[in-house]
Amino acid sequence: MTQIIDGKRIAQEIKDEQKRQAELLREAGKEVALAVIQVGEDPASTVYVNNKKKACAYIGIRSLSYELPEDTSEAELLALIEELNEDDEVNGILVQLPLPPQINADRVIRAISPKKDVDGFHPENVGKLAIGEPGFVSCTPAGIIQLLKRSGIRIEGAHCVIIGRSNIVGKPMALLMLRENATVTVTHSKTKNLKEICREADILIAALGKPQFITSEYVREGAVVIDVGIHRDADNKLCGDVKYDEVSPHTSAITPVPGGVGPMTIAMLMNNCIEAVLM
Repeated sequence: MTQIIDGKRIAQEIKDEQKRQAELLREAGKEVALAVIQVGEDPASTVYVNNKKKACAYIGIRSLSYELPEDTSEAELLALIEELNEDDEVNGILVQLPLPPQINADRVIRAISPKKDVDGFHPENVGKLAIGEPGFVSCTPAGIIQLLKRSGIRIEGAHCVIIGRSNIVGKPMALLMLRENATVTVTHSKTKNLKEICREADILIAALGKPQFITSEYVREGAVVIDVGIHRDADNKLCGDVKYDEVSPHTSAITPVPGGVGPMTIAMLMNNCIEAVLM
């Protein structure tokens, strides 16, 4: 019988653990504070930012909100980041992506102090992940590791196939799975024989950004399938990169959309905020 991996339950479990950690830090005279910067009023970004604020409130992390107009210049945003970098009371800085076209996202990511880069996007933190040193890890891949571990799924020795090579999910996911002693194959839009490679996976992680692209033809019987995608289908219902109803009967475990990977991203962001105080 297929195990439906409950991301909501696991994320709540993690947030409850973080709430206790935040209480202990306050008792020790340390407060966790996250600065969240949003430029413009992109509706999806607003939803994400509000969810982050709610998670902060639940755990006991102080949330500092900076809502900047759409026409904010890159220089103005960089000046704010520098001010927050110098503020000893701010532990984490998050700039919500995407940014308006007049702002270079790469320059913004590099401007955030690596010690406050709770998104785990700064090249220094990515480099630390690559060589196995402690540092902030991109939240979605870190959340997937927790989903697997807390669902009793063995990673060590498993063949993990990742579809997608983005800097935010695919590449750090590969590094994390290697850290957990999996054998890793990274596939992408130029990969030949994609179906055949995917069918060799014990753990298949779909992060390609194409709605319902992964059908049962890509999945070996009994594989674990992790769906990172989130889209709207023709009926305006949320769906992932995986054709869930067709694929799930062939799996030993699978994440649904919604309620799978999504809740874990914010839970791991909160985890990074607490780690910022402990580092």
